[in-house]
Amino acid sequence: MPDRTTIDTRTYTVTMGFLLAPLTSGVRLLAPPSRRTRDRHGRGLRGPFLPPGIPARKTRSDEFDRAAVDAFAELDAKWHDALKGLDVAVDDIPRMLPRGTDPEDWESVQWPDEVTADGPVPLARLMRAGTDTQGKPTRAQIILFRRPLELRALDDDLAELLREVLIQQVATFLGIDEETVEDGPDA
Repeated sequence: MPDRTTIDTRTYTVTMGFLLAPLTSGVRLLAPPSRRTRDRHGRGLRGPFLPPGIPARKTRSDEFDRAAVDAFAELDAKWHDALKGLDVAVDDIPRMLPRGTDPEDWESVQWPDEVTADGPVPLARLMRAGTDTQGKPTRAQIILFRRPLELRALDDDLAELLREVLIQQVATFLGIDEETVEDGPDA
């Protein structure tokens, strides 16, 4: 049997979560349920989180990719002809260990020139052009390791750290010193 509720001397009938409109002249009308209902089943919001036309927040990896592209664009503007055969890639974490060192003794880690590292942690790596396992030619690549770089960069220093790492890697790729890379070929 439906509950009867009296509010302001009017009688409302509540049936299955719907509030029936006040009884007037014997006609019963269903009132729509309130839009602010409690989320009882853990389903959360329905529909788009943001309205169309409003940009959503970018992820950390999107922001890192944008910062890496901006840092490389500055060097590419100076050295475009020399860097035509070079690609820049981003990997989340390094999947490599230094050769010939004891994994227990991280203090004595020696990395080759193609790796820019902070102690035992590589930040970037230059992969020279060559052939892959199927015998297909590959282009030279600078691989930036996102997580180690983000952890070592202070609040707004990520762009500067990326720039320094890319200068070191481009200098290794071109076989010249870092100051020349920073100044440009005409200096």
